[in-house]
Amino acid sequence: MDEHDRIVTESLLRDDLDVQPDEAKFAELLLLVAEELADDPYGGATKANKVLYFAEFAHVRETGLPITGVRYRKLERGPAPRHLRAIRDHLIDNGDAVLIKERVLGYEQHRLRPTRPARRELFSATELKAVQDAVNLLRGHTNADASERSHREPGWQLVNDGEDIPYVAALLPQHQPQPSPRMMDRLRQIGEEYARRERPAP
Repeated sequence: MDEHDRIVTESLLRDDLDVQPDEAKFAELLLLVAEELADDPYGGATKANKVLYFAEFAHVRETGLPITGVRYRKLERGPAPRHLRAIRDHLIDNGDAVLIKERVLGYEQHRLRPTRPARRELFSATELKAVQDAVNLLRGHTNADASERSHREPGWQLVNDGEDIPYVAALLPQHQPQPSPRMMDRLRQIGEEYARRERPAP
């Protein structure tokens, strides 16, 4: 992190939104996201974390407030909510959800499966839309793709590993998405295939 980024980050942290985390509402948000990802083959914990993050921060951009106010920290694979495991385990212990372990693309994926519907009445229309938009944004993408996309978020780039991402970072200009290296390789392949087809026969 260079000096400019350090100054910006410290300013953001000092001036972050004054919101109290609502962990009970977050538990319902966790169930809601799990419901929405039920038919996504990559809808395990890694992607759920990214959906939660994108939904909360998009809602800040839209309304000035997060959905639950739970803090997200920077981890290697992207933003993740603090206290997630404790809240998830509480849902499981109460019988509100079960944790399913499955193999996807050679990796073990942990998927939360609700045993009851999320209490959608706790959420406003704008909150539900933010969740649905985040789910749609990442639907069908692998966990690696979802993580890579989250790494392009200004908030994730501004803080160090393990630190909280300030909610006001949602108000920073969003960079245009850059093609991933894999996408660039595929674009080059398509270009080469097209060039071969267009070459005149000898």
